[in-house]
Amino acid sequence: MSLLENIQSGRESRPPRLMVYGSEGVGKSTFGASAPNPIFIQTEDGLGEIHCRKFPLAKTFDEVVAELTALRDEKHEFQTAVIDSLDWLERLIFDDVCREFGVRSIEKADGGYGKGYVHALTRWRKVIALLNELRERRNMLAILIAHAKVERFEDPENSAYDRYTPRLHKHAASLVSEWVDAVFFATRRYRVQKESAGFSGERGIASPIGADGGERILRTNGSPACVAKNRYRLPAEIAFSWNAFVEALKKGQANE
Repeated sequence: MSLLENIQSGRESRPPRLMVYGSEGVGKSTFGASAPNPIFIQTEDGLGEIHCRKFPLAKTFDEVVAELTALRDEKHEFQTAVIDSLDWLERLIFDDVCREFGVRSIEKADGGYGKGYVHALTRWRKVIALLNELRERRNMLAILIAHAKVERFEDPENSAYDRYTPRLHKHAASLVSEWVDAVFFATRRYRVQKESAGFSGERGIASPIGADGGERILRTNGSPACVAKNRYRLPAEIAFSWNAFVEALKKGQANE
């Protein structure tokens, strides 16, 4: 049989793979809990006030692997796997690497010189492989939650500037961002007003727009302010809710 006979065309309808990151309290876990029939793999203790089904708090990397493996192999009706959060999962990964090499710091693993982060990537790839199997064999969505950090970006074409990024080591952030279909930055909409600061000139005062501390939004495309992307032709900003995401996804697919 010729390989040309295996050529495929058209869009594949596959469950989304999403990474959502943002500051504390913006509603990331609530977004995950609003997805279809979710189960949380929790690596940090922050779900006490959210009504959801979850595994016990994972204290080791092996426990996370065991939970994902159970979702792959055992009978259940869950439709969405939510890892909350990636940055606390990274701590478990670093701890696992340190135990393997008998050191107390990831910087010293396997003799140092950044080798510890290379070994960490093998664990990240194991997590991604299991999530891929959940998607292919169980038709499950994946929502990966992370906190945000402000990082200096050295732009080769412009002056350096600060931007929001997921709070992960750069190699892990790159690996996960490439795998997912969308990276969303969750934030609130603010209005910045200038006021006099005396001899110092002017200063900006940020105030929230809307009730409850400000309108919550998802930024879906990258900009100098934040890392983001999507493969769904979404608007640059959408309301931060599962229903708003689904509606924007449908419109993007219809337009395509």
